[in-house]
Amino acid sequence: MKMINVLVVDDHTIIRKGIHLALNETLDMRVTGEAKNGDEAIDLINRSTFDVVVLDLNLPNEDGIEILKKIKAIRPSLPVVILSMYPESEYAVRCIKNGASGYLNKENALKELILAIRQVSTGKRFVSSDLAMQLADSLANNRHELPHQTLSQREYQVVCLIASGKKLSDMAD
Repeated sequence: MKMINVLVVDDHTIIRKGIHLALNETLDMRVTGEAKNGDEAIDLINRSTFDVVVLDLNLPNEDGIEILKKIKAIRPSLPVVILSMYPESEYAVRCIKNGASGYLNKENALKELILAIRQVSTGKRFVSSDLAMQLADSLANNRHELPHQTLSQREYQVVCLIASGKKLSDMAD
């Protein structure tokens, strides 16, 4: 059985350690790297070999999707599973369009994370059963993309800054 080496990227120590403990309990995977921000993650990816990255979207100093893009630029074939507190309906499609192999909300069970890591390590994609149902419903109802899903990543970042009350002068910085 091939061992799956995992890099966990999350700014919360308790989350990193919890995932570390849980994955190391399995027979086929181990956490061989941990990073608390994008810079650490990129540094580790450049220095070590990982089979899968588990990446949080909400990291200090840099948007998780931007970190995802950097990872894919240096290691295009490295599978990245997004594990985030943000609802799948808002971010999953955006992440997958930007190169993620899978997306899970932190509300999902640990079993689903383990399944996702195993699945993406074989080159497949992973979506939770909830997201699969949302996508199927969307296709069945022939609905169009929501307006925020058509924005580029930079446009989406600007809209989020405006929505959070940032002044234009602050955004320019």
